[in-house]
Amino acid sequence: MASISSRDPAQGRLLLLIAVLFLSYLCVAIPLPAVPVYVTGQLGLDNAWAGLGTGMTFLTAILSRGPAGGLSDRRGAKAAVARGLLLYAAGGLVSLGAGLLQHRPVAAFLTLLAGRVLLGLGESFAGVGVVAWGIGIAGPQRTGKVLSLVGAAIYGALAVGGPIGLALLDRAGFAGAMAVSAALPCLGLVAIWPMAGVAPHPHAVRPSFLSVMGRIWPHGLIVCLQGIGFAAIGAFFALYFLNRMWDHAGLGLTAFGGGFVLMRVVFGHLPDRIGGLLVATGSLAVEAAGQVLVWSAHDPILALAGAFMTGLGCSMIFPSMGREVVHLVPPHLRGTALGGFTAFQDLAYGLTGPLVGFLADRAGYGSVFLVGGAAAGLGVALSLYLRRARVAGTA
Repeated sequence: MASISSRDPAQGRLLLLIAVLFLSYLCVAIPLPAVPVYVTGQLGLDNAWAGLGTGMTFLTAILSRGPAGGLSDRRGAKAAVARGLLLYAAGGLVSLGAGLLQHRPVAAFLTLLAGRVLLGLGESFAGVGVVAWGIGIAGPQRTGKVLSLVGAAIYGALAVGGPIGLALLDRAGFAGAMAVSAALPCLGLVAIWPMAGVAPHPHAVRPSFLSVMGRIWPHGLIVCLQGIGFAAIGAFFALYFLNRMWDHAGLGLTAFGGGFVLMRVVFGHLPDRIGGLLVATGSLAVEAAGQVLVWSAHDPILALAGAFMTGLGCSMIFPSMGREVVHLVPPHLRGTALGGFTAFQDLAYGLTGPLVGFLADRAGYGSVFLVGGAAAGLGVALSLYLRRARVAGTA
């Protein structure tokens, strides 16, 4: 296995980049459980609007992944990351304004949506840029390892950001929580400023974004089906606990993130060693079981165990499919391909909130997690199909 040696001089740059991602992604993680609680509890709107407020960030990211990947390919990954961090900070500041308008629910919600749009733009540019920068530092042969580290940073931020967001909401209000989230990307900007970027490919011939998507969409669809379970936990786990009058509502993302990071740390090498499709098949089965456990739980311990299992299952799917995608395109299209690939994850995060929020209003919060389990089951079937098609193609 190609690994990142402790003597590799590039390791320090890569780990600093991952640390910046962790710190800045807290500005996404802190609002994630706070937004639905604020929208339903303080603005008095229903779960569908809460889901839209949560999902708007990811819906925006879908539309901006292509331009983000193009910028990374043409001007370099560092430029994309810097732009993303600035947009993160702007999104936090606008969302802060929504917290100051809580006595005017319509104005507050519209302001919140504007902030979530800016946050989605930031996620596109920062996320695609960090992945392309990391692969440029470590080399394409270590793509699976780089994506594992990126995911560990993101979901580690989600694990600690969820409880922080709810605690800040309780003690400082929504505006206070957003003020903290706006400050964090600014620290990331300071950290990356002296770092050397990787060479862009400004003059390479580029096919259309849609033609690149045509090469990678099956792998992206697997990531989309995986993302529904995480989106359900991110948007509705706290409300599920509060509705049942269970304690520890803020620990859902912590349990999920704990399982996610544990899997990345212990088994992050597996996609590079045994192949992405094999890893994805087993991972999706674990995620499906975790979602069903949350749905069927009769006490908070079982529900948290289901969230932990969901994290274990979700953990390796993105790096597994990302490894496959990177090897489907030439180097000068990696940013574009990763941008399109990541858009499938954003699609899951963006649509799950409003759609299952509508379902939760009619069938209860538990139904949300049953949908997540069914989606993961479909992902198992698709990954098995792709594995068989590959074997048939090489026979």
